[in-house]
Amino acid sequence: MKRYQLLLWSFTVSLGGFLFGFDTAVISGGEQAIQLQWGLSDLVLGQMVAMALYGTVIGALFGGIPTDRIGRKKTLFWIAVLYLVSAAGSALAPDVWWLMFFRFIGGLGVGASSVAAPMYISEIAPAAKRGRLTAMFQFNLVLGILMAYLSNYLIGSGEGDGWRWMLGMEVFPAVLYTIMILFVPESPRWLITNKGQVEEARRILRIADPASADEAVASIHVKEPGSASHWSAFISGKFKFPILLAFLIAFFNQVSGINAVIYYAPRIFNMTGMGDDAALLSSAGIGLVNLVFTMLGLALIDKMGRRFLMYIGSIGYIVSLAAVAIAFFTESFNGIMVPFWLFVFIASHAVGQGAVIWVFIAEVFPNEVRAYGQSLGCSTHWVLAAIISATFPIVATHFGGGPVFAFFSVMMVFQLLFVWRIMPETKGVSLEELERRLTK
Repeated sequence: MKRYQLLLWSFTVSLGGFLFGFDTAVISGGEQAIQLQWGLSDLVLGQMVAMALYGTVIGALFGGIPTDRIGRKKTLFWIAVLYLVSAAGSALAPDVWWLMFFRFIGGLGVGASSVAAPMYISEIAPAAKRGRLTAMFQFNLVLGILMAYLSNYLIGSGEGDGWRWMLGMEVFPAVLYTIMILFVPESPRWLITNKGQVEEARRILRIADPASADEAVASIHVKEPGSASHWSAFISGKFKFPILLAFLIAFFNQVSGINAVIYYAPRIFNMTGMGDDAALLSSAGIGLVNLVFTMLGLALIDKMGRRFLMYIGSIGYIVSLAAVAIAFFTESFNGIMVPFWLFVFIASHAVGQGAVIWVFIAEVFPNEVRAYGQSLGCSTHWVLAAIISATFPIVATHFGGGPVFAFFSVMMVFQLLFVWRIMPETKGVSLEELERRLTK
């Protein structure tokens, strides 16, 4: 049983990613019906959709505080509770303002989950398996997106109470996650650096990685009484390079346009002349492609490395986004070309940024400041996601799809330069060795 416990712990924690993905994508099936039912302007609709992202920004900004002070496990439990409250409240919302409130609550869970879950898995996993296990968070994220799209398609139209059923389906995985998280141990690295509980941490690490448990314990530093706080250390200037890395990878993740496509997939397909049913089915196709290529990314991340996947993803981004922009500029909507290139775009994201971002941010910061570093990277990600998602309906209506997708394509050229010139490889290196290399 012990040989499977590490996998079980990682899978359980990564279910936060499933709820993250489901919560992110489920609104796409009902946003047009909600707009029609309550007579919302494009501005109010954008705010309703983005309200979860505003909560996500807050959750990501401050998620490092509870993960550092009360621990990774307790933080993950309260994240599960936030998901549950959000799902039930959104399904029963009597008006758009209550819907915004409960979507904000769910966003808090998403933001904090993106901080706590990858951090926990990276801290409990052996270096040789860290990429695959941490990327399980992304796998569950895209599985959640796919399940949201399929659930929306099976429910059908969001009209009437359809959108309420769409949003309420999240209750079931949220209850399961709340129960399962009670059975995982605390992060051993947090136990040592924050509580000085070396023997308890050693016991957990011997289950997770018997071969190198003692070596890992010896290399983790216990916080000395009277030493500077973790926050003071984080802002001391010692960690400028990891901060730059986390900021840039999160920045480029969002200026690819990934959240605009995930949130507004049916609307984008409608812009090409597709009917509602075809648009919902094509959106489910996006979820399936995302899942398949995320699995490919998981298989390659510890073999080929983080930079290799980022190179592949960057080139795929540039080509696919440029092709979609050209289709909108020329109004070449016949056949399946726009769906095809959007599928290529999703595949490029899944095997590149999608597989790498949460792993990479969780790796580049030392144990003592990982919670705050994770918060910085995740909050950068979500601030940009909120801005792009809130403005996409207005910008797309005013300018059309051509300029929007051309902008995303140009940004990915800069990401390619970042991978080439700045991004280090972290494959197979212990967290403590990475600390030495990146903060020397």
